Amino acid sequence: MNTKQKIITLGITILTMIAMIVVGFQSHLKDTSKEVYQVYLDGQSLGLIEDQDELLNMINEEQTDIKNYYHVDGVYPPNGFEIVKYKTYDDDITSASNIYNIVKEKGDFTIKGYTITITTKKTEEEEEKQTHIYVLDQNVFKEALETLITVFVDEEDYQNYINNTQEEITTVGTLIEHMYFEETITIRESNISVNEKIYTDPNELGKYLLFGKTETSNNYTVKKGDTIQSIAEENKLNAREFLLANPQFKREDSLLAIGEEVSVDLINPVLTLVQELHVVEDTEQIYEKKEEVDNSKPSSYSEVTQAGVTGIVRTTQEVKTTNGERNQGAIVISSVTIRDVVDEITTVGKKYKPQSPSGHYEDNGKEFGWPTNRPYVITTNYEWRWGSFHYGLDISGTGFGSPIYASKAGTVVDVNTSCANIGYYGSRCGAGYGNYVIIRHDNNIYTLYGHMTQDIYVSVGQTVSRGQTIGTMGSSGSSDGTHVHFSASYGLPNAAGFSWFSPWSLFQ
Repeated sequence: MNTKQKIITLGITILTMIAMIVVGFQSHLKDTSKEVYQVYLDGQSLGLIEDQDELLNMINEEQTDIKNYYHVDGVYPPNGFEIVKYKTYDDDITSASNIYNIVKEKGDFTIKGYTITITTKKTEEEEEKQTHIYVLDQNVFKEALETLITVFVDEEDYQNYINNTQEEITTVGTLIEHMYFEETITIRESNISVNEKIYTDPNELGKYLLFGKTETSNNYTVKKGDTIQSIAEENKLNAREFLLANPQFKREDSLLAIGEEVSVDLINPVLTLVQELHVVEDTEQIYEKKEEVDNSKPSSYSEVTQAGVTGIVRTTQEVKTTNGERNQGAIVISSVTIRDVVDEITTVGKKYKPQSPSGHYEDNGKEFGWPTNRPYVITTNYEWRWGSFHYGLDISGTGFGSPIYASKAGTVVDVNTSCANIGYYGSRCGAGYGNYVIIRHDNNIYTLYGHMTQDIYVSVGQTVSRGQTIGTMGSSGSSDGTHVHFSASYGLPNAAGFSWFSPWSLFQ
């Protein structure tokens, strides 16, 4: 065997010996490795334990206060807790009790229950947001939800709706066509941190769903002479809002007991209940005040020769309500006159100016006229609404694009046509009024016509007569339906020293 062959043989022998040593070492390592569990909390390693069941049982058995408080059988690790099976040759093993103490300090233990997620839709004004509610029993949420619904809907009407037993309307009345929440509601089983607010009482959760909080912060003690209307106005509510906050009262004329505690909180529902209603109701139509000239009478003569009579029209409408409040728009499907409007006529003596070409009636601009066609529906009055005062009348029912009339002769002092014909609730376009016209009348009275379409027929400085068409009805600005906002003020709105007053007084 030559030298070269000897070197090769020696090399093979050495490699074989090395391989045998490595295999033997690996076999030794395999025999000495341990199967343990790596514990993590929120991604951070807490250590290694030999028995995961020992740790989990310790968490469950030690937290007796949680079990007793919530009346549950099991307590579980915090959310973000993870145990991963692991093989190691490390002898640095931590006891289950040490890991338990770390977990107790760093995390929140959990119990099994349900997470209700309420997702609001994204709008032009607000981003999508989510509200989480935690319950141990789904029935707690179900009962609270029904409590909320029956605040806004008569319980009998609600039961008839869900059981499909609503009676047909024969004269006047209301049918619920559709009912739904605007938000998306999802329910999933989950482990809930005991540091969260977990609802176990349907009444407490119902109060939260109605007010956005679990405790009412503003209460009022009834005094002698108080009525629901007077208490509501004193606390910047309308009577409907008072009844929503105090569902134990069903009507505005309900009797109050002296010394009784009532809530004067403004509701702030977590959910938005929408009802689409078929409504048949009798609506009053005010009469106009007019003058007729009798040339046979002296110029000083003035007498009411025909008394005014308010008309009654039975209208069939499609109406939408949001959390018990009627939306600003109403769609009149049909109408029947129950009682004709009779205008009040005052006969006056001979005038020293030409009569109108149409005959002896002369619109001299002394009185205010109604700004829309008939029949109309008042959807919001001159009243408190949603925590602020509504300084006008919302008049609806005559249809998108129907004419808007100058209520009295005067001069146009302001016009806005910059807004889209259809806006949304909360829009600030046109200061919220959308497209509008403001007219100055005598005696420093101004009238404002809001939420019109861009088809406005008058301009600043123009003189208009009573009954002249100034534009058309729309839904611009802060609006959730076709209507006109009609308001009256002493002084130019928003100028120094101006003040709103009830538009109803213009027609008295």
